[in-house]
Amino acid sequence: MTDIVLAAGARTPFGDFGKSLRQVPLTDLAAHAAKASIQRSGLKADDIDHFVFGSTLFPDRDSLFGGRVIGIKAGLPEEVPALNVIRACGTGLQALISASQQIKEGQSRIALAGGAENYSRMPHVVTTARYGTQRGPMTLEDQLDWAYRCPFSQEYMGETAENLADDYQYEREPMDDWGYMSQQRAAAAIKSGFLAQQIQPIEVPDGKGRRVFAVDEFPRPDVTREKLQKLKPAFRDGGRVTAGSSSGVTDGAAFMIVADRAQAEAKGLEGEALLRDWTAVGVPPRIMGAGPVPAIDKLLKRNDLEVSDIDYFEINEAFAVVNLHAERQLGIPRERTNLYGGGISIGHPPGATGGRMTITAMHHLAASRGRYGVISMCLGGGQGMAMLIENLKR
Repeated sequence: MTDIVLAAGARTPFGDFGKSLRQVPLTDLAAHAAKASIQRSGLKADDIDHFVFGSTLFPDRDSLFGGRVIGIKAGLPEEVPALNVIRACGTGLQALISASQQIKEGQSRIALAGGAENYSRMPHVVTTARYGTQRGPMTLEDQLDWAYRCPFSQEYMGETAENLADDYQYEREPMDDWGYMSQQRAAAAIKSGFLAQQIQPIEVPDGKGRRVFAVDEFPRPDVTREKLQKLKPAFRDGGRVTAGSSSGVTDGAAFMIVADRAQAEAKGLEGEALLRDWTAVGVPPRIMGAGPVPAIDKLLKRNDLEVSDIDYFEINEAFAVVNLHAERQLGIPRERTNLYGGGISIGHPPGATGGRMTITAMHHLAASRGRYGVISMCLGGGQGMAMLIENLKR
C-alpha cells in the first residue's frame, strides 16, 4: 500500500465578493497560491510530475484550461500534465483526492493539487444569441446565479437549508448562535496569527497603484448576537436562514503537495499528514445540507473508528444548519469542530474551501498533537464528502 502524504499547504487571503480580488484573473490568483506551496515545500518545480486543479466556474478566457495554464504560470515544466476537476462544493477536496488516486495507480509520484474561484469576475451571458431570438429582447443571465441554485428544483441552496431545518426541526436561534461563534472564532484565529500561517499575501490593484492583501476580508468580528437576530430571512418569508448563518460568497485559492511518502522523503520533503481515506455519498437534493452525516458515518465505519477517535473536525459551514445537523446526528462535539472559523466567517469559494479546511486541520493537529482529523462538506445537488487524515507531527 502506498502512503499518501500532504504537506506545504498555502492559500491566498479570501476576498469578499466584488472587493480586493475582483481584478485578479482566476489563473493568476491560483498560480500565486500554487507557487507558494512549491516554495514552502522546498521542492524544485521539476520534482512535481502532475498538477490537479479544481474550480466550479470559469470567469476568464483562459480559465477553462485552468489546470494547464496555472501549472505553467506556477513554474511547472511544460512536460508536467494537468487535470481539472469539479465536484460542486467539494471541488477543492476532490483535487487532493484525485491527485492521491493517480499516485496510488502509479501515474504520479509527487503532485501539486488544489483549487480556486474568482466569483467576483463571473460574467453575465446571453444564452439565445448564437442562433438568434425570433422575437423580443435578449436577456442577460447571471452565470453566478446558476451556481447557487439546485439543478433539480431551481431553488436557491439556502432554500434547501430551510428544507433541512423544516424536516429536522432546527430553530433559528441555534443557527444565529453558530454564525456568531464562527465569527468570533475567525476573529480570534486572525488575532493569534493562526490563519496567517496558511496565507500567502498577494499584491492587488488599488486605485492607480497596488497594495498587499494579506488578511481574509469577509469576517465580521464586530457582529453581535443582537445584530444577527435582527437580520431578515434570506431565502424564504418566515424562514430561519439568514445572511448571518450562511456561507459568504468569496474569492480565493488554496494548494498543497500530495505525494508518495517514500518519494517525498527521498526529495527531502517531510509530510505533515497522511491522507488515509475518503468517501462520497448521495443524499436527497432538497436537503443537500444533510450530506456530511452519511459521508462521515461511512468514512468512520470503513476505518473502524468512532467519533470519539477523531481529534478534530472541519465541516464546511455552507449554512449553520449543516453543522447543527452533523452535531446532533453524529454526536460531534462543538469543541472539536471548526475552531478557527469557517464558511460563514471566512467564506466559501468551493474550489479552495477543501484545501483551506485541510490546511487548517493539519495545522491544528500539529499544534495539538492529535492523531486523526476529518474534513467534510455538503455538495449542491445532493451529495456529501468526507476525508480522513492522520497527523505525522505528533
